Amino acid sequence: MKTKHQVKGFLRFLKWSALVLIVVIGLISLYMMHPQFGKRPSGERLKRIEQSKQFKDGKFRNSNPTPQLTQSWRVALTDFFCRRSTETSPKNKISSVPVNWNSLFAKSHGLIWLGHSSYLLRTDGKTILVDPVLSGSISPIPGSGKAFAGSEVTTADALPAIDYLFISHDHYDHMDYKTLKTLQPRVGKIIVGLGVGEHLEYWGYRDDQIIEKDWWEQIDLGDGFHVTVTPARHFSGRSIWSANTLWASYALETPTQKLYLGGDSGYDTHFKEIGDKLGPFDLAILENGQYDLSWKYIHMMPEEVIQATKDLQAAKLLPVHSSKFVLANHAWYEPLERISKEASRQHQILITPRIGEVVDLDLAHNDPSYWWKN
Repeated sequence: MKTKHQVKGFLRFLKWSALVLIVVIGLISLYMMHPQFGKRPSGERLKRIEQSKQFKDGKFRNSNPTPQLTQSWRVALTDFFCRRSTETSPKNKISSVPVNWNSLFAKSHGLIWLGHSSYLLRTDGKTILVDPVLSGSISPIPGSGKAFAGSEVTTADALPAIDYLFISHDHYDHMDYKTLKTLQPRVGKIIVGLGVGEHLEYWGYRDDQIIEKDWWEQIDLGDGFHVTVTPARHFSGRSIWSANTLWASYALETPTQKLYLGGDSGYDTHFKEIGDKLGPFDLAILENGQYDLSWKYIHMMPEEVIQATKDLQAAKLLPVHSSKFVLANHAWYEPLERISKEASRQHQILITPRIGEVVDLDLAHNDPSYWWKN
């Protein structure tokens, strides 16, 4: 039987534990109020979202059922924490190239991969930026999600003026608060899926800068540039809210080229539908990296990326979503190694530049450099 002293001690412990818990919850709540976590859609924007065919029961949905996990939480967590590669990060500086803007602007159709899913295109006289994350981190948690040594080849301040900025979805590794705040004065138009404009207005973007569309809606940007917002198989969310903004890919037609800007997506029938309706494409830029069998429905495996390229009827493939951050268990070089083997087997033209390297898209072939082997 517990003594009166023991009972008092236990009650005192509960009191202090509750106080500490309240303080921790309060601090987390205050931190979550930081603008980087964005803002939920409201008002007229929310009314438009509610009219979307993709919005059901209070959330955006994929075209086909898409469980985020293919295995139980127990198996997924065991795999994630106990079966990680010992080479998720490179041991040395990653092989990259200092950005040469003059070389890029001398090309009729050029591209620079900036690591992960960020890249800059210069085509038909326009400068186009996609999913820029240039702050050195992909996580709002201080000290985590740092970029690989050598992968940061430029800064948001150093970028040229941007005619068209595309954001595929609002995850931190595609929509970086610090980068977008810096770029705002130098962006002409920013193209996003439904709901994402709420974040941008909160961060200081003007209404006349933002073009916000649903899947299959078309945009005439002028000067021979046309965009169709196309489906993806993924999800969205910043803060604690999930799937209240729309994830997307983009079919971009310029005066001389057709490009597919893929964003994040698991493999599904939408690739063939897009290829049949809007293809063939000169180039497809598709995610390849940060995959796992536990979440294969929301991130493609490398072999599926090649099949998606075939479905899109794309002549060339540039794989992204690798070589800068750790988000999965695989070795940092595995995505490029696997996709290069599959591309060779299926005779798919593959572009694998180093981060920062200027790619001439007018070349019939840009042979894989296999830079990751070094």
